[in-house]
Amino acid sequence: MRLEQIQAFLTVAETGSFQLSAKRCDVTQSTISRQVQTLETILGVSLFHRTSHVKLTVAGECFIPRARKILQEWTTASTELQDLMDGKQLELCIAAIHSVCAYQLPPVLQRFCGEYPQVQLRVTSLGSDRALKVLKDGLVDLAIVMNNRFLTASPEMIVDKLYTEPVQVLMSADHPLAQDEEVPWERLVHYPQVVFKDGYGMQRLVQEQFQKQGVTLNAVLELNTLDAFRGVVRQGELVALLPLGAVADLLLDPTLVMRPTTEPVITRDVVLVTTSDRLQIPPIRRFRELVQMQMQRDIQADRQRQNQRSQDKLVLS
Repeated sequence: MRLEQIQAFLTVAETGSFQLSAKRCDVTQSTISRQVQTLETILGVSLFHRTSHVKLTVAGECFIPRARKILQEWTTASTELQDLMDGKQLELCIAAIHSVCAYQLPPVLQRFCGEYPQVQLRVTSLGSDRALKVLKDGLVDLAIVMNNRFLTASPEMIVDKLYTEPVQVLMSADHPLAQDEEVPWERLVHYPQVVFKDGYGMQRLVQEQFQKQGVTLNAVLELNTLDAFRGVVRQGELVALLPLGAVADLLLDPTLVMRPTTEPVITRDVVLVTTSDRLQIPPIRRFRELVQMQMQRDIQADRQRQNQRSQDKLVLS
């Protein structure tokens, strides 16, 4: 069954004439007749009494409301799809790790809302593994996460590397390890750790590093918010391995310090992940562009700050 056959049937039913239907549809009368006959063959019934004035049969009367509904559904679906491709999307759902939500996303969200005021933005803070799962399940359109090549290896996945950042040790300012400029791994492994919960890429990254060191990670507490990490670490001897960007405002808190580790230094890659079909939709494509632009600005700003600190050290020396 084809759409033009449904349209031909409805037009003949409305006009009561194959000839008038042909004129309205801008085709030949034989074309209209053939489309209706083919539809009748498919359905196995006659739809019209073919007299001087074409009239619906009982089967035709029965079928006509269904035919109208089919045509209306098709029209509605076509309009919705065209609106989607024209950027008239009702909402855009984002999943991102906590640090990105806190620091990098706010200016992107503000600019996007200015460009697409009709699109409802929904942003959820999730661990990397969980964010990639809901992306695969179609619950979000885009995920900004710590890369996990095992979860992004599908052909339809589009992965943009945004930046790489070091993982350092968060501790209380009066912690014994705070005296070191760099924390040796042979000392770090003896202190109890605070780690992210399951579903967070950082937990897996830290566990893998301890395995490489041939020691067992002494994880005494699992958390899922950066504020909770700070509050717990501030209290005593617990330490946490965290990405440097996750505690970007740490300099404002004199009770906490971050220290790099000695070799090997752990790093994490933060990526933007979506699917190729979603990038055909203008708002999603634009959001991706805005994120990439913001990350480039942040990287340039970090380089300028590092250069300024280097110059300040030279002046002091």
